[in-house]
Amino acid sequence: MTVNMADMRTFNVVVLGFSFMFIFTAFQTGGMIEQTVIQSVLKEGTFQGGSGYTSLAIIYSVFAVANWGAPSVVSVCGPRTSMVIGAVMYCLFIAVFIYPMVWALYLGSVLIGLGAAVIWTAQGSFLTTNSTQETIGRNSGIFWALLQCSLLFGNLFVWQEFSGKETIDSKTRIQVYVVLLVVCCVGTLMLFVLRNRRPEDRSDLLNVNSGDQAGEGPLQAFKRSIQLLKTKEMLLLGLCFAYTGFELTFFSGVYGTCIGNTKAFGDQAKSLIGISGAFIGAGEILGGAAFGLGGKLTNRHGRDPIILFGFIVHMTAYYLIYINLPQSSPISDIVNDASYYPVLIDSNKYLAILCSFLLGLGDSSFNTQVYSILGFMFPEDSAPAFALFKFVQSLTAAAGFFYSTYLLLQWQLLILVVFGVAGTLAFFEVEWKTASASRKGYTQIG
Repeated sequence: MTVNMADMRTFNVVVLGFSFMFIFTAFQTGGMIEQTVIQSVLKEGTFQGGSGYTSLAIIYSVFAVANWGAPSVVSVCGPRTSMVIGAVMYCLFIAVFIYPMVWALYLGSVLIGLGAAVIWTAQGSFLTTNSTQETIGRNSGIFWALLQCSLLFGNLFVWQEFSGKETIDSKTRIQVYVVLLVVCCVGTLMLFVLRNRRPEDRSDLLNVNSGDQAGEGPLQAFKRSIQLLKTKEMLLLGLCFAYTGFELTFFSGVYGTCIGNTKAFGDQAKSLIGISGAFIGAGEILGGAAFGLGGKLTNRHGRDPIILFGFIVHMTAYYLIYINLPQSSPISDIVNDASYYPVLIDSNKYLAILCSFLLGLGDSSFNTQVYSILGFMFPEDSAPAFALFKFVQSLTAAAGFFYSTYLLLQWQLLILVVFGVAGTLAFFEVEWKTASASRKGYTQIG
């Protein structure tokens, strides 16, 4: 019985990971090339006034607001049905780029923002209910590694399609987005394979600031989100959530644009966006797999060493990017003043790709441990807890896409460094307090 239950949970985690891998092969690949593709569409003269950065900012702004209602949707529909609803919105957004129109681009951005809030809140709830205190770290790593395979496969495809092209023509764009749409639909259908948790299946996890929330209605789910937001632990973790949002903006939308706008890379610049995305994915996969397989070590030594590792990796990447890429590269590929040129060295494409790998590795360090600590601390409040995480993360991601249109590279990196330091220290505080309480046998902190 126990073995069968464990097998069912593991099956669900693996299928969940593969499903998200397909869905986000479409979205993350599309997001990384969105600004570059729209720049090319603008040159065709049939698409006026649209911006990839603005579209992404709308997505994450709506995502942030919608997270307040997402726990209620999950409460009414259940995690699996909620994830299907969210996934359909992703399919609609990808379809917009086959024949892009400005109104459809921004409407699609609103729809996917709504869908993202629902799918990620439901995913966090589903992952938690299929984990135990001993397996939450492992399962977070497994899910994250499978999810980030999306960056590897999708961007290798883009590299092949964009190779040698300075402008993305309509034939190439249609071919790329039709393939991405089919892949997204496959991931959506895979969600139907997930098995629902049986009523008697209850996770024996550490529960922080939580009562028995089983069977709560949508209004109670919303009220619980407000209650959790007021706790000291969630307020501190909010700094870490904010950092993951800023760095998500940078590696998922800005960094690829920086590489594509770097004239020193010649006619390889656009295809290097795909290689960069693939190496970000490689870093994500390596980190997720390592932290997943090392789940027992995390249980023994805590999550803070992995967070510290991610912090060092990211700070190293930011410094190397600062000295390697043009200051104006997030905004324009036109050489018009001294701000174009790198600060200290000539731009090197191999160093740029190394930084892509470091960005992915560091991101996996932070996100796997955030998933782990939320599932560990709030097992019975998983939907509101993950909704708050995604609310803060998407809010700062939206802010990041808004300022990316205006700020030079060094100022964007400075924001990342400041929030990276604050978020890391805040995570340490919560982790040490939680670990201490767990050792003493407490079931509630605060």
